[in-house]
Amino acid sequence: MASPEDLSGQPAPLYVARKGVYPKAVNGSFRRFKWAIMAVTLAIYYGTPWIRWDRGLYAPDQAVLVDLANRRFYMFQIEIWPHEFYYVAGLLIMAGIGLFLVTSAVGRAWCGYACPQTVWTDLFQHVDRLVDGDRNAQIRLANGPWTAEKITKRAIKYGIYLTVAFWTGGAWIMYFADAPTLTRDFWAGQAAPVAYGTVAVLTATTFILGGFMREQVCIYMCPWPRIQTAMMDEKSLLVTYKDWRGEPRGSVKKAAAQPGGFGDCVDCSQCVAVCPTGIDIREGPQIGCITCALCIDACDGVMKQVGRPRGLIDYCTLDDAAIEKAGGQSQPVRKTLMRPRTLVYLGVWSAIGAAMLFSLGQRTRLDLAVQHERSPLYVQLSDGHIRNTYTLKLRNMETRPRRVAVTVSGLGGAALWTEAGSRKAAGQRIEVALAPDSVTRVKLFVAAPAGGSARQDFTIATRGLDGNPRGDAETIQFDRPETVP
Repeated sequence: MASPEDLSGQPAPLYVARKGVYPKAVNGSFRRFKWAIMAVTLAIYYGTPWIRWDRGLYAPDQAVLVDLANRRFYMFQIEIWPHEFYYVAGLLIMAGIGLFLVTSAVGRAWCGYACPQTVWTDLFQHVDRLVDGDRNAQIRLANGPWTAEKITKRAIKYGIYLTVAFWTGGAWIMYFADAPTLTRDFWAGQAAPVAYGTVAVLTATTFILGGFMREQVCIYMCPWPRIQTAMMDEKSLLVTYKDWRGEPRGSVKKAAAQPGGFGDCVDCSQCVAVCPTGIDIREGPQIGCITCALCIDACDGVMKQVGRPRGLIDYCTLDDAAIEKAGGQSQPVRKTLMRPRTLVYLGVWSAIGAAMLFSLGQRTRLDLAVQHERSPLYVQLSDGHIRNTYTLKLRNMETRPRRVAVTVSGLGGAALWTEAGSRKAAGQRIEVALAPDSVTRVKLFVAAPAGGSARQDFTIATRGLDGNPRGDAETIQFDRPETVP
């Protein structure tokens, strides 16, 4: 098979070298909104591990903590145990549906404002402006020779990159251990090797992806743009260039010389200069557009300067674009957002969240698991009663010690005792002391009169004795020898 050729007859390259993207600084409502989102998200990421939350003497006081050693997940007042992982699954499902909702309503707004790659890339681009200057100065420096000034600026800039990347990796490991303790151990060289390895990996990835690859991650590496493209339709809000209003393009002087001969676009290319991925929105919707709307700020600024109405580039659905092109009036944004598809996503998302909150409010903090020992299946005692042995796992999910009562129901004449007791001291219930935030194993002996059915279901239940009586129960089987007729 012959290789593809370009117009000159030369074989076309399989790969095209990356063209540098040097976004110009811009001011406007969407730029201020991006500033606010960046400040909030970075503050949450770096600051959350340092928030304290009092859970009592027997639990960690870090507000958000993934305690892998003890297999716990803490989020403020909520504590998730391993057997409650379905709550984490529910949060992930809500996150996925939330992305579907945002994409259906406002296109790739997640990519443009809150995606970690976008946030850190935006932060590093501000570092570029701080050290190298704005767009034109950055281009001149990049294309210029390696002078002492260029080497100094590169060293300063890359040093800031590494500092930000290092603190990014350092903040991540704080979510998995007590932040003050881990920080002290880390700098003293006493932290676990996995902590140093994790920080090194995250420092390298943040430095490379945020500092150098930037828009390439969004365009080539991330699968989400492809998924979002399939999820959007004619009613999704997109950043749109209204070509019926802007074309044909012409400068202010040309438009003044030929009234009515040109559109509103003065071909200043400011929309391209401010784009963080380097695309030209005037070429139509494309995968490189992350819907950050900085081109709207730039275009509105130019329209204001030349005395033309704003909105040449604006958030607009394809349906509204067709209506406006035909001379009609587009519908309000509120109606665009409140459509059946987004309402269904919102309803499902809300239902899952409400169900999880209800479940959290109703869950018991005392959990019981019962296992019937099979060797031997039963034992006949000297008084003729039949004894079965069970292993109880009593899980105290509160951060305080508790005393609980264990009782049985549905098994007439039953008596209970543990390894620490005796048959003579057996009674209708036993009391067990539980350590805080732990699982206690108890070997329970249950004796019942002979002569009943060979297999009989009954219930073992727990009840709190400390003012919170809510407990747990499990139905289990009691075995006897078969009665010979």
